[in-house]
Amino acid sequence: MKRNLLISFLCLLCLWGSAAEKTDFEKAVRQAVERQMQTYPKSTLKDLYKNFFQDKFGPGHIVSDTTAAANYLRREMASYTDTKGEIAEPTGWEGNFYRVNLSVIKKGQIPYPVYFDAFIRSVNGIRPVPVAEWQKEWEQIEAVIRSMDLSLPGYEEDKKEIDDRLSRGEYVGHHSRIFEDSYSPHYRIISKDIFEEELQPLIQSSPIN
Repeated sequence: MKRNLLISFLCLLCLWGSAAEKTDFEKAVRQAVERQMQTYPKSTLKDLYKNFFQDKFGPGHIVSDTTAAANYLRREMASYTDTKGEIAEPTGWEGNFYRVNLSVIKKGQIPYPVYFDAFIRSVNGIRPVPVAEWQKEWEQIEAVIRSMDLSLPGYEEDKKEIDDRLSRGEYVGHHSRIFEDSYSPHYRIISKDIFEEELQPLIQSSPIN
C-alpha cells in the first residue's frame, strides 16, 4: 500500500513538474515575441523564426569558413553609413546569444579584431541539435505565436515555407523583405557569456556610450 502511494506521489510530482516546465516555456516564448514586436512591429513569422533559430544554433552556419566570414563582414561594414538600432538584443526564448549591432565597431566602441574574434569563438560550446528535434521545438513555439493572435502579414505562407524547409532538413531562415527595408539590420550573433563578460564592459566604458 505504502509503495503504491509513493509511486502515485512521484507520478504527481512528475506531472506537476512537466506542467510547470510547459508554463515557463510558453511564458518565455511570449516574452521573446513581445520584445521583438515592440522593437520591430513590422516583423513577420519569418523574422520571429530567425530570432528563435539563432538562439538555438548561434552563428555556426555562417562561420564554417573564417576567411569568407571576415570578408563578408568587412564588405557589409563598407556597404552602409547610417548606424541605428539597439546595440545588443537577446535571442529567442533561452537568450543563449545576443545580436550585437555592427555600430559598435563603426563608432569605435569595440575594435574590429575583438568583435570578430568574439563572433568566431561564439561557435564554441554550441550543442549540435538535430533538425528533427528543432522542428518539434519550433512547432511548439509556433503554436504559442499563433495563440497570441498578432495578425502577422503572410502568416500561413511563411509557415508553409518554414515547414517545407525544415522537412528538407534545412533550418536556416532569413529576414523578410519588409524587415530588411524597414530596419536595415546589421549585426552578428555572439555568445551571451562572451558578450556579457568581454564586450559589454568595453561598450560601457566607451566615451561614446
